[in-house]
Amino acid sequence: MTSPMFGKIALVGIGLIGSSLARVIRREGLAGQVAISTRSDATLARASQLGLGDTYTTDAKKAVRDADLVIVSVPVGSSGTVAAEIAPALKKGAILTDVGSTKASVIAQMQPHVPVGVHFIPGHPLAGTEKSGPDAGFAELFENRWCIFTPLPGTDPAALEKLSEFWRRCGSNIDTMDPQHHDMTLAIVSHLPHIIAYNIVGTADDLESVTKSEVIKYSASGFRDFTRLAASDPTMWRDVCLHNKDAILEMLARFSEDLSSLQRAIRWGDGEKLFDLFTRTRAVRRSIIEAGQDIDVPDFGRQAVEHPPKG
Repeated sequence: MTSPMFGKIALVGIGLIGSSLARVIRREGLAGQVAISTRSDATLARASQLGLGDTYTTDAKKAVRDADLVIVSVPVGSSGTVAAEIAPALKKGAILTDVGSTKASVIAQMQPHVPVGVHFIPGHPLAGTEKSGPDAGFAELFENRWCIFTPLPGTDPAALEKLSEFWRRCGSNIDTMDPQHHDMTLAIVSHLPHIIAYNIVGTADDLESVTKSEVIKYSASGFRDFTRLAASDPTMWRDVCLHNKDAILEMLARFSEDLSSLQRAIRWGDGEKLFDLFTRTRAVRRSIIEAGQDIDVPDFGRQAVEHPPKG
């Protein structure tokens, strides 16, 4: 058995990401002790029932005291409040990181509260599902997924490497980006798809005469896949929209222009343009599979789950 990377890890927030981290930390022996903090008594009790940590508290200051690594896993709009709360209890030399989907806003909220001597390294694991809460986590969530850091000027290289190695042991690939570049990239690969999904499902819901019959009945096609994205945590996605507003609006504008072009091609029967677009986008899907970010099985693997082989 190798010795733990950290004597104590504090997880502030125990939803999908936090509970998955708790599971993989336990599986890989990455910490001598795991302290869990969340504001909800019910969520904390459930985390305790699942045995996700060693200590449990609704007092975040108590959880982070003497921790060598503190991971903040809360909606991005709460990042500043949490940083201000835990700052007095952070020990010198500790690494403080987060898992938020927006980085410029999180840095602006958290950095002013970080005490001298604490290594603040903003991070974002690109992993998740539409489910939330401590029951939703699983240790394999981060395997072969990217964890992106947006280190600040003057970041201690040793602290960055130690945090990188932690995420590698969780199964992640590591990359670094400028915060603004991260936010623009995530606006197109994550934020915009979710916003489009929410909007399409919302549009269907507005068509009440259809929604209550055909939409639900025949949702074993494209609409069903949109509903999976649209089932994601409302608080998290509200905060993402509010805290990555500029990048999302820019991507929405570009999407609207491309949608208008597609609309014209359909209206004027431009089959060649439609075929070229669909061929190009099909190649993107193949590239994602080749990069190991999805599996090449029919119907996203649902057949294997819903209709397992007999015998």
